[in-house]
Formats: sequence, structure tokens, C-alpha cells
Amino acid sequence: MSEDVLFSSHGRVAVITLNRPERLNAWTTPMREKIIAALDRFNADDEVAAIIMTGAGNRAFSAGQDLSEAHDFDGERAVAWVKEWQRYYAALRNLKKPLVMALNGTAAGSAFQVALLGDIRVGHAGVRMGQPEINAGIASTTGPWIMNSMLGMSRTIELTLTGRLMEADECYRIGLLHHLVDEDKVFEKALEIATDLAGKPPVAMRLDKQRFREMTEPGFVDCIEAGERIQREAYDSGEPARMMEAFFSKRAR
Repeated sequence: MSEDVLFSSHGRVAVITLNRPERLNAWTTPMREKIIAALDRFNADDEVAAIIMTGAGNRAFSAGQDLSEAHDFDGERAVAWVKEWQRYYAALRNLKKPLVMALNGTAAGSAFQVALLGDIRVGHAGVRMGQPEINAGIASTTGPWIMNSMLGMSRTIELTLTGRLMEADECYRIGLLHHLVDEDKVFEKALEIATDLAGKPPVAMRLDKQRFREMTEPGFVDCIEAGERIQREAYDSGEPARMMEAFFSKRAR
């Protein structure tokens, strides 16, 4: 069985590749644990000065949460699940080093949120991004927090309630994608940016990243607390399981 997360390096740039292309690189709890451990290693390694995250294949950066894992959650398990996400997001937010997202395809749901937690995002015309959780009966808590900080309340409400995915040109126009390049140039451009960032003064880089985290920490704490409360109610209602079952049945047909 192939590894579901791959690690490599290009000089002082470490690369994390989500490697489940047959499942659109949707992640599971074990995958996230591997990534958290790697981020902690990279943070402490003076030989690593920048990081790239990308996905395998040409269809998706990641489809977000693997719904087959979340299908049978009850309220108690959903609360534990939120705490897992807190650890993952905190590991991303606590990075002292720049993180470049090389978006090779769709970034949906939690993967959209993780992409936004990167510092610079590179994509191509086929990239789509958005927050489709409502279509699976999953309430959104971390998504609205990070979207609101970047896009404002009006667009956050529209994206959360419709669950639509934005096309690449819209993402670029509103600043969620910083660079649009040809599909076969995405990683090359991301590596160019990451290599440049790796050469910046490390103390200033660390302090800038620290300040960004401080500025957004109250909202992060609030969204996690809300997530525990809201996801417990959502999963105890049974709606996510019913919606996911309908999704699986439709996909099977």
C-alpha cells in the first residue's frame, strides 16, 4: 500500500504531498497526525526554511474530510474530532516558517480552510475552492472564522449557506489565489516562491508569522469552542449521517 502522505525536500524547502489521488486526497485522522508530526519536525529543523503543501494527481489538492470516516460519528466523537482539527490548525498556525500552497486542483471544505492557512497560494485555471459542508449536513464553524477574516461577513455567509465552489478566476480576483499559472507550472512557481522566502531573514520571518497568529488567535479560540458545541448538536441530530448516506448512495449509482 502506498503512503498516504509523502515527504521530500528541495534544498531548504520541505514538501508535503497528500497522496490519495483515487479519493481526491481526502484526509483521514491518521493522515493529519502524520502532517502534524512533520510540521513540528520542520519547525524545529534549522535546515528547513520554507514548506510547500500540495496534492498528488491533477484533480484535487484535497476534497477535505474523508466522509467515510465521519459517517458514524455521534456527538461525543464529533467533539473529539473538533479537538483533532484544533491540533492540526494550531500546528499550521504555529509555523515559524513560510508555508506555500501549491494547489493542483480542487480545495474543498477543510482543505479549503487549510489552504487559506498557508501564507501564499499558487493555482491554475482548473482550481476550485469553497466550503460545501452544508451539502453533507455538516455545520461550518472553522470555515466561517477564516473566511470572515479574509473576505468579510457578506461573502462568508453566501459561501457557507450555498456550499458552492468558486472557480479559479474568482479566487484570484478576491485574493485567495495569489498566483495563477499553467497547470504544469504550479509546483515550479510554488518552489520559486518558497525558495525566495527561505532566503529571508529568519528572525523577522518568525516574528511576522507570530504577529499574524496573535492577531487571529481570539477568533480561532472562539471557533473551536463553538465547533465543539455545534458539532455535538449536529451529529446527535443524525442529519450528517443521513446526508452522507444519501451521498454514498448517489455515488454508487
